[in-house]
Amino acid sequence: MRLYRALLAATSVAGLFTSPALAERPRDQDRAFEATREGRSMPLPMIERRVMPHMGGADYLGPEFRGSTYRLKFMRNGRVIWVDVDAATGKIMSWSR
Repeated sequence: MRLYRALLAATSVAGLFTSPALAERPRDQDRAFEATREGRSMPLPMIERRVMPHMGGADYLGPEFRGSTYRLKFMRNGRVIWVDVDAATGKIMSWSR
């Protein structure tokens, strides 16, 4: 009986420490999926196809989703280039050069 109580207490304490992990903020890809599903955002591959022709051979490193915008990261000649794109329309809003 004591062993049972000790195990029960140990699992309860362990549950207290693991609960915050379950409450983490959603990942970019989860938020982007929801926005696309709800019609607030174009699918990422469609946005990438619109931006790539403007990047003149720069290496594409990946996206970040920021709610109403995508931030695409490129690299050319050792320099990072950020391209901000409106998620709903796919229009390039700004880029760093």
